[in-house]
Amino acid sequence: MADDDREEPTTGDDKDEVVESNDVHFEPIVKLNQVEVKTLEEDEDVLFKIRAKLFRFDKPTGEWKERGTGEVKFLQDRTTKMIRLLMRRDKTLKVCANHIVRDDMVLQTNVGSDRAWVWNVVADFADNEPKPETLAIRFANAENAKLFKDKFEESGRNNASNKGQTPAKGDAPSSSSSAATPAKEDDAAKVAEKLGDLKVADKPEGDKPTA
Repeated sequence: MADDDREEPTTGDDKDEVVESNDVHFEPIVKLNQVEVKTLEEDEDVLFKIRAKLFRFDKPTGEWKERGTGEVKFLQDRTTKMIRLLMRRDKTLKVCANHIVRDDMVLQTNVGSDRAWVWNVVADFADNEPKPETLAIRFANAENAKLFKDKFEESGRNNASNKGQTPAKGDAPSSSSSAATPAKEDDAAKVAEKLGDLKVADKPEGDKPTA
């Protein structure tokens, strides 16, 4: 019995045993400063937003090409009170439409559909540089399409009453815009008929295909 009460011998190594701790801290080699990313929407109020799918008409191929799916917004500049239409793609947030809503822009109905609209833009800034575009937008249902049309036309009337002021971000007025629009609207009416037979690209323009 006496043998059982004897203590086990210890070695000097036991004294140097390190106890694990959860409070280990390593200083980073490189410190990264937080960078504020601006969207250029900071000085604007969102008047209306709704989900939709946007297309552009490619004249060389005669096809509608998908620009992206996401929220389309009407943004009003707090200083100038001008309203622009802005749409970004889901996930990437890449701009796919960005232009001032003019009072002489006409939304053309799509033959056979009550949930899509076609219109012409003299200067769209989705690609930073102003470009004339024929755009089409499609909604989940006719009710959403009607809401968009009402806000589109209301925004055009608002901007007409604010002519002469500084335009909202991302748009620049053109002296030839008014003269060019009526002819452009005829083009929109012609290509609107093709929207029902969409030949949509497999991927939105500018997106790399994923595996």
